Amino acid sequence: MFAQVFDVDVDDGASEAELRDVVERCERLKSVAAAAQARATAVWAAQRRAAEEAAGVPVARRGRGLASEVALARRDAPVCGNTHVGVAQALVHEMPHTLAALEAGVLSEYRAVVIVKASACLSVGHRRALDAELCADTTELAGWGNARVEAEAKAITARLDVAAVVERNAKAVGDRCVWTRPAPEGMVYVTALLPLAQGVGVYAALKRQADLTGDGRGRLQIMADTLYERVTGRPAEAPVPVALNLVLADTTLFGGDDCPGWAAGYGPVPAAVARHLVSEAVADENAKATLRRLYRHPTSGQLVALESKSRLFPTGLAAFLGLRDQTCRTPYCNAPIRHHDHARPYRDGGPTSALNGLGACAACNYAKEAPGWTVTTTERHGRHTAAFRTTTGAVYHSTAPPLPGPPVRQWVHHTDQPITIDMVALKHAC
Repeated sequence: MFAQVFDVDVDDGASEAELRDVVERCERLKSVAAAAQARATAVWAAQRRAAEEAAGVPVARRGRGLASEVALARRDAPVCGNTHVGVAQALVHEMPHTLAALEAGVLSEYRAVVIVKASACLSVGHRRALDAELCADTTELAGWGNARVEAEAKAITARLDVAAVVERNAKAVGDRCVWTRPAPEGMVYVTALLPLAQGVGVYAALKRQADLTGDGRGRLQIMADTLYERVTGRPAEAPVPVALNLVLADTTLFGGDDCPGWAAGYGPVPAAVARHLVSEAVADENAKATLRRLYRHPTSGQLVALESKSRLFPTGLAAFLGLRDQTCRTPYCNAPIRHHDHARPYRDGGPTSALNGLGACAACNYAKEAPGWTVTTTERHGRHTAAFRTTTGAVYHSTAPPLPGPPVRQWVHHTDQPITIDMVALKHAC
């Protein structure tokens, strides 16, 4: 089947009908590949369990690191690994009709995952009943979009086990959280996951305030400003008083170029926006602005190294790792840094240094402690690289990003003289 499906050629002179056929075959190919990927993942998990059981690994430690290995093999963030493994095992061992529909190209991978997640609270027997009712007759799925598939799966789940659905909803309250992600044009999305009543109440309060306010601003602008003012207790037009690490080149700060800066927890910031943030903080007597000089390598653009012999990363070195790595250093993971970690463990003689140090999220830091995992770091021409070797022997690399600023310049008068290093300014408003 794979040999036949992979025979896809795109002819620039093909008719629209022929091109549509290529698109359809490629979509079926993605579903077939997703099904094969699920089968391989389930077998991989079973082999790992058997090997660890034979080796006498304690039950609580079995499978540690496997989810991250699966995610890395899929070029995905390690945090997604548990979902990949769980979905694969559910499809292979408990939901044969859904897996068959995926293999046939009737379901996309996303819709198969939706069905698995909707049935996650059910017992194995009830999940198999849902699987048969929803996916045994694949002709019924024709024309269904994502919302229809999810709605049908949830309806069957609720009918099979009301108590399980109620219990899942009660547990979901514990998942309430707030997170941010970058938006275009120097904006940011702030998203809150709240219980139904609280979430609706927040939105209703913002709408009510917008109805009572008429000052030339748009309705949505009033709602956004009201949210900020009620959370921070400050007017929306006032500079932000909370700590903000903003890294930018000195030439950008003083208007010499328009290279973007970089804000911790956000990402690239346009030069004009960065200068505006700095000028606002400097002009406001209620906001403190400090300037710290950093230096980047003349060829790689990365921060220069620091050394320390202490067991824990000192505050300055920890801050250095956070600024150098920006996000978790595990390949494909873009989670915020929570731990300042030793690549080579301290217990094995690993030094507490910038070279041996890595910024990591909590999940990735724990995952690399699994048997068979090793992490080694190197620095060449100013490029700090970490190599992650997993239990199966696969090796994945990550390199620290360069600091923001104009292209690095090398001013060399003689071959034996040092290279000039660009200065980078860190504005820290607190």
